[in-house]
This record gives sequence, C-alpha cells and structure tokens, in this order.
Amino acid sequence: MVDVKKYFKKGELIPAIIQETGTNEVLMLAYMNEESLTKTLETGYTWFYSRSRQELWNKGATSGHLQKIVSIKGDCDDDTLLIEVIQTGAACHTGNHSCFFNDIEFNRG
Repeated sequence: MVDVKKYFKKGELIPAIIQETGTNEVLMLAYMNEESLTKTLETGYTWFYSRSRQELWNKGATSGHLQKIVSIKGDCDDDTLLIEVIQTGAACHTGNHSCFFNDIEFNRG
C-alpha cells in the first residue's frame, strides 16, 4: 500500500488536480487530507476535504456525477496530486463539465 503520510509532510491539505481520461481536460481542483486520500485509494472514487464545510465529501455521492479513478500521480515534491478520472456527468457544482470555464483577459504583449 501507499505511504499516504509522505504527501502531508508540508501541511494537512494537498491540492488534487482532477483530469478527464481520454480528453486530458482539467475538470477541477480540490483538496485532500490523509483521510480523504486513504478513502480514495480504498474505494477507487474521489474523496476530498471541504475547506468551507470542514468535512470529507465523496464527489458525486449526492449528484451522481461520480469520478472513477484511472490513475493517480504525485508531483516531484510529493505535495500535489494529479488524478485521472472517468467523469460521469458534470464535474463542476455549477453544472458545467469543467470548473475552468471563466476566461480571463490579459495583455498578450
């Protein structure tokens, strides 16, 4: 089994980038603590820690928009995860497929 503790040496929460298998579209970013990462590894579905509610949540448990894990990769510093999923329905709570739909204008120089 994976040594979950190694990902939490710098803090109690780590960012988890959720990417859709096949399209490689970034769907969302959420945070995990040791317990949510352990549940994710045990169940094969994403579990996160809600910073606003201060509780665990299983993505899609109430909406049916589940995220089945395809792969999990840690970054070079062991403080961020990239999780590839099969997404059922929308990933975003707004109903959008991805949470990243707000364009920001910038000076292209």
